[in-house]
Amino acid sequence: MSEPLSLTVLPSPPAQLAPRDAATYAEWFACLAEPMRVRLLHAVAVAGRETTVGELTERLRVSQSTCSHHLRKLADVGFVRLRKEGTSTLVSINAACCTGLPHAADAVMGMLGPRPCCPDDLPADVTVRALGADDWADVRRIYAEGIATGHATFETEVPDRDDLDAAWLPEHRWVAELDGRVVGWAAAAPVSSRPAYAGVAETAIYVGDGFRGRGVGKALIHRQVTAADDAGLWTLQTSIFPENRAAVALHRSAGFRTLGMRERIGRHHGVWRDTVFLERRRADA
Repeated sequence: MSEPLSLTVLPSPPAQLAPRDAATYAEWFACLAEPMRVRLLHAVAVAGRETTVGELTERLRVSQSTCSHHLRKLADVGFVRLRKEGTSTLVSINAACCTGLPHAADAVMGMLGPRPCCPDDLPADVTVRALGADDWADVRRIYAEGIATGHATFETEVPDRDDLDAAWLPEHRWVAELDGRVVGWAAAAPVSSRPAYAGVAETAIYVGDGFRGRGVGKALIHRQVTAADDAGLWTLQTSIFPENRAAVALHRSAGFRTLGMRERIGRHHGVWRDTVFLERRRADA
């Protein structure tokens, strides 16, 4: 009888970029090889609203023909949207590109693995604690304020307390306080009842109107992900409207990676909406 073969397990080769994705990314990067297009894309992105070609020409001090030429190139690859209104052309950012472009750069550079956690510049005046029985009214109020933005959730009405209580994991509910007032909350819900998915949770974070931009979200997501790690949850996932750029940036700062865009995933007030699907994997899992 021949000697048994010894088996050497070699490390898996790194995943290769799909040719179709490589072609798409190359088209995007080629479009941005012209500095004027980069400047235009930035100007449209930071405007936060539709802007006219005339406004862009004045802001960047270029001719209208030059501006229009480069805007058409940006529109051809989907970075911006152009809309005629009378004699004016209105320009707006394609929200999907705010996610797709960073994702492309991460994919090309092989940076789609887990990222370190977390924001370390946490506000000293924000306290995060476990959600208590007396906090539900504030939680539902802040939920309503998120719904009112039009970019926080597919929900159009605040769920009942009992529904939220039943959906959320008991040990993963947090509220943020500022000056003694509840100004935000975070929660996690199981994605499945199947044992194989016991360590996978879907997360949500809401910050109250008037308190956004003050580090409340940073404090909440820091507590959320560190508590999840300590509890043995190995994957956190969330879906965010691409228009909600602040929420996407917040999650990326906490180690979430963009897995992709879920196009036309659901209807919101009669309109098909896309979502960005993000995931955070515990480093040692």
